[in-house]
Amino acid sequence: MIGVLLGGAVAGAGLLLLVHVLVGPSASGAASLARLDADRRRARRTSAMEAEEGRGGERRQVRRVGAVLRDALERRGVRLGRTGADLAVTGTSVETHLATSALAGVLGFLLPLLLGVLAALTGSSFGAVPLLLSLVLAAGGLVLPTLVVRAQAAESRRAFRHVVGAFLDLVAMSLAGGRGVPEALQTAAAVSDAPAMVRIRRALEDARLQGTTPWHALGQLGADVGVEELVDLGAALALVAEDGAKVKESLSARAESLRRKEIAELEGTAQERSQSMVVAQLLLAAGFLVFLLYPALARIAL
Repeated sequence: MIGVLLGGAVAGAGLLLLVHVLVGPSASGAASLARLDADRRRARRTSAMEAEEGRGGERRQVRRVGAVLRDALERRGVRLGRTGADLAVTGTSVETHLATSALAGVLGFLLPLLLGVLAALTGSSFGAVPLLLSLVLAAGGLVLPTLVVRAQAAESRRAFRHVVGAFLDLVAMSLAGGRGVPEALQTAAAVSDAPAMVRIRRALEDARLQGTTPWHALGQLGADVGVEELVDLGAALALVAEDGAKVKESLSARAESLRRKEIAELEGTAQERSQSMVVAQLLLAAGFLVFLLYPALARIAL
């Protein structure tokens, strides 16, 4: 009876959510304008997906499913927030992430139910355990891709900050050679083909084509990928772009600050690993002492 009630409650909640997503409330004027903007963004994403070459049909289908989920979330006003920045810095599309999360959640929900059906066919019964396990695994499947992306994003941001520090040094040297700020930014970004430097170079090229300032493009890129140092760089360049000497001194100081921060983080990581090694050695020593003392203690106890 409990299993039937839980199953009915889950099915009813799913139907209610489906109706809420498909129908939705009537929109106001501002919401209608926001929906038009979302439609334009959706059209651009669809064109970009159709223009991709070298992708298999299965991957395109997965991204199309993710696009449907993203549109449904945008219509409800749901924003990914930090997860969106994590996806941007790792180079993973939002559509792929949403489709992967939905697929993992569905598989986590169906697997225990299938096992419960197979057990019922063999004459065994686990009551409401398969349904409860399905709910737990479905929640875990929905959250697991986000946790994986978050761990990858932390490493990607660390590498991005390292590239930003080198980029600042290159820009400062270009300014010292007599170049202007925009030319120094373009020259420094063209030095390396590292993924982070390529993204900086593309942001600067897009700014040149769109007629915006390069420091605005750098700040926007930093906001998109969640790298605060790049946002601060864009703000600093916007303030002192007219004075080359001050720009050079500011960039050199920022590069030095980034290097010190990176060294401090590396030292902290090394200390954490050293402490973990000490704990492992203590556990090995304790196990060895137990191995030596157990025969004597066992003989005394007997």
